[in-house]
Amino acid sequence: MSGKGIVDIPSAFSVVETMDRLESLLRANGIKIFARIDQKAEAQAVGLSMRDTQLLIFGDPRAGTPLMVKYPSIAIDLPAKALAWESTDRKVWLSYNSPEYLKERHNMDSSPLLALAAIMVEATR
Repeated sequence: MSGKGIVDIPSAFSVVETMDRLESLLRANGIKIFARIDQKAEAQAVGLSMRDTQLLIFGDPRAGTPLMVKYPSIAIDLPAKALAWESTDRKVWLSYNSPEYLKERHNMDSSPLLALAAIMVEATR
């Protein structure tokens, strides 16, 4: 699934467990959860099938708002998102936008969201 600017981390847990762990870690760090979308369930609701896939949308308005004021285009990428998904070989991955990619994409002075990388890794182990 890797593409330009996407970080893929293998997870030792199921999609649901990976997202539960990530959500818990984010909340413990004072980060607001805006939405959790079970894309497999949404597909099933319309008669389609897909492997387990969940999207988490999260952020901290105290940190994100100043970024959006200084770099308005980053609002297209904030709040942050993480995707837990199962590959065809039944491995589970956690994917998110690379902080370095966001820095380059929005012509920023520094890489935003660097602290989140450690939380992402912790959720998968």
